[in-house]
Amino acid sequence: MTRYVALLRAVNLGATRRVSMPRLREVLAERGYGDVRTHLASGNVLLESPLPEAELAADLTAAIAEHFALDVPVVIRTAEELADVLVADPLGHVATNPARYSVTFHAEPLDPERVAALPAAESGEYVVRGREVYVWLPDGLQSDRGAERTWAQLLGATGTNRNWNTVRKLVELTR
Repeated sequence: MTRYVALLRAVNLGATRRVSMPRLREVLAERGYGDVRTHLASGNVLLESPLPEAELAADLTAAIAEHFALDVPVVIRTAEELADVLVADPLGHVATNPARYSVTFHAEPLDPERVAALPAAESGEYVVRGREVYVWLPDGLQSDRGAERTWAQLLGATGTNRNWNTVRKLVELTR
């Protein structure tokens, strides 16, 4: 069994795309996943499974569609991979507020040509490492409303974002 963290994209934002975390835990336990836990209502699931990453993501997406009638992309990281994200911390020397420092997780490796063509940051900084984009926005994410759409357009891939506090807590919960 591998310990995974499943990151659900864009759930429980406002009144739409509601996924009850207690019900989700029940659904996943019924599907045979071990030690299912959630953190916050923003779609962070910790669980154990023998499935490889891609199959696990597909099964979780199917379970959410079946039980909540939502199409929710799911990004998977092993506990080890998530800990490595924390250790890498390429912007820790400038990011002074962990609530405004975040990581966007992508399911697939990012296209190196698109990464090389990324423009300089307008405010703050970013670093692309593997399947993650580390983003430091000193004025906050709210100051850059089109950022997620822009990243998806620039990279040709949609990810799911977590702030540094959440990343740290998820790593802690996997230990």
